[in-house]
Amino acid sequence: MIELERITKSYEMGTQVVHALRGINLRIDEGEYVAIMGPSGSGKSTLMNIIGCLDAPTAGRYTLDDIDVSHMTDDEQARIRNKRIGFVFQQFNLLPRTTALKQVSLPLMYAGYGRAARNKRAAAALASVGLDDRMDHKPDELSGGQQQRVAIARALAVEPNIILADEPTGALDTASGGELMTIFDELNAQGITIIMITHDPEVAAQAKRTVRIRDGVINKIMNCE
Repeated sequence: MIELERITKSYEMGTQVVHALRGINLRIDEGEYVAIMGPSGSGKSTLMNIIGCLDAPTAGRYTLDDIDVSHMTDDEQARIRNKRIGFVFQQFNLLPRTTALKQVSLPLMYAGYGRAARNKRAAAALASVGLDDRMDHKPDELSGGQQQRVAIARALAVEPNIILADEPTGALDTASGGELMTIFDELNAQGITIIMITHDPEVAAQAKRTVRIRDGVINKIMNCE
């Protein structure tokens, strides 16, 4: 499904050039559950942005489902994201005065679905994460764990085959984090590819493979089973 070949990413910072990624080679097959670990500044978030078609590499080749997305335009990348990839972030990114149902239906509105279809799919996504009784609640009426489940439902609403999660348990307590990881396990069991950025070894241990990155280079890949 995902193949990165000799991927590099460099940024110009004034008169200096920062090399965030230095020749990444990585293959992730359909239905895998992979954790990407590394210290701050290692390049793991840059790698996630490239995998998620939020950014383009400076050099190298990235193929997603046999499509070369390495140097697509922003609009072309957006179409890939909207059809194939769901995102879950540490800080939830929910609108403060908007109900859970409307939060989840927003990506569907941008994708051109009518109101009835949006609401039906959003309700189903919320039910799939155990929030069928919280659809009319706003973020300040939900716990942190429930807010993150709304964010997961929002990612699921477009029926992606890949979910990218960036430190999804970072803002949660241990119990809520454990519940969230159970949801990711269930989604992976349904065939969704899960790619998780984390600094937490316990979270990474729930993946089936761990990729360790440091100074823009993959220095270790471990099977967790």
